[in-house]
Amino acid sequence: MADDGVRVALLTQHGKERAIAPVLEPALGWRIERVEGFDTDRLGTFTREVARAGTQLDAARRKARIGMALSGLQRGLGSEGSFGPDPATGLLPWNVELLVYLDDALGIELVGLAQGRAASAQRSVDDWAAVEAFARSVGFPAHQLVLRPAGPDDARIRKGLADWPALQAAWAGAAAEAADGRVCVEVDLRAHANPTRMTTIARAAEDLARKLQSRCPACGVPGYAVVERVAGLPCADCGAPTREPRAEVYACLRCARRETRACSDRAHADPARCDHCNP
Repeated sequence: MADDGVRVALLTQHGKERAIAPVLEPALGWRIERVEGFDTDRLGTFTREVARAGTQLDAARRKARIGMALSGLQRGLGSEGSFGPDPATGLLPWNVELLVYLDDALGIELVGLAQGRAASAQRSVDDWAAVEAFARSVGFPAHQLVLRPAGPDDARIRKGLADWPALQAAWAGAAAEAADGRVCVEVDLRAHANPTRMTTIARAAEDLARKLQSRCPACGVPGYAVVERVAGLPCADCGAPTREPRAEVYACLRCARRETRACSDRAHADPARCDHCNP
């Protein structure tokens, strides 16, 4: 169901509206209004000049609230990302994106989530050939780069490097400043500088759109979504309950409506997931 004419504030200085608006506007009938007037780098930077205070969700909420206050709108979006190792193996760079929607008219908060492999890498190099090889391996210039002399915590940072002449000039300057000529080169993780991250932000917007399109059967408020998964799907071999979900609990964000729905995608769990068959 679309909400034609709804105006929603989005505070961003890194072009996130290009990933979010094309998803939410046609799906929900919204008008996403980009808000300026606040330096979001004050809330934390991926280039580590400013540490983020609080959790990823806290930061997304603050952005939404600031955007709403600056625009005077009752509805706002806040986007925040995080980077680390993948949760399965701990070996791959991983990106988690949250997109928070605050609606003071309805008194609700809803979060869209997406995650996946990140375009994130860092290397210490001592000549231009190594810089060039690293740049090509990470998809430069589509993925921009950051340079620092000496090491990853050096405050003499060069960022916004989006073409080969700029990169080579930055390399020459950073190498001259480094005592041993070594330079730290890394992928820029800011949204506008990292197309892989922008794709993940768009998927977070898709998740948010799906949740907003699901309305409570009792009161009609959007965001009627899964809040809990009930374990116990029986093993296909022995029939014992496993830790795989057998049902999902849906709940309304505003009224008391809750219901449990059996998972319909499969009737039995893979024996490999069974603690009895594979203790």
